[in-house]
Amino acid sequence: GDVTSEGDTLIIDGHKIKVHGEKDPASIPWGKDGVDYVIESTGVFTTLEGAHKHIEGGAKKVVITAPSKDAPMFVVGVNDDKLNKEDEIISNASCTTNCLAPLAKVINDKFGIEDGLMTTVHSMTATQKTVDGPSHKDWRGGRTASGNII
Repeated sequence: GDVTSEGDTLIIDGHKIKVHGEKDPASIPWGKDGVDYVIESTGVFTTLEGAHKHIEGGAKKVVITAPSKDAPMFVVGVNDDKLNKEDEIISNASCTTNCLAPLAKVINDKFGIEDGLMTTVHSMTATQKTVDGPSHKDWRGGRTASGNII
């Protein structure tokens, strides 16, 4: 394929894609650019209020790629049959939930689950400490980033 750029436009095999660099999602002209669906994956705008800024910019729907405190949450294969087409903003839960929940649902529906234990293997994160130390947010977050399995 052929990839080029012209100003604020990325061109991939002749398809033009506008590129924006805005701190405030309400300043991104989604409507003007013909964008109906926005995938909010910054990890910053995970509430209905925050994600709604994309709607203010002209998007019709927003999918948050992280757990949300107040947006309806759906996992494909688990509860996506409950989606409401009137919802402007939804959460697709966490990457861990999307890995575990569909499998757990199948096992639970067929055999039942009484107890469960899981481990998440994750690469380094931007907020993780480089050396072991106390974490005010989460005691497990005090582990050293380089101790993760990458």
